[in-house]
Amino acid sequence: MSATEIIKELPGLSEADRRAIREVLLDIANADPDIALCNQTALEGAMMLDRMSV
Repeated sequence: MSATEIIKELPGLSEADRRAIREVLLDIANADPDIALCNQTALEGAMMLDRMSV
């Protein structure tokens, strides 16, 4: 199955299935140390903004 075929099928999935797919994709991405560091930095920045807006 190609990526295009998979992407076309996503809208027909339940929210739970799409959530499960997102989690797997995040796990795969986070296996790359550079991406994991980027994600962690973005999360820390967002948390800082949340604290500032209170």
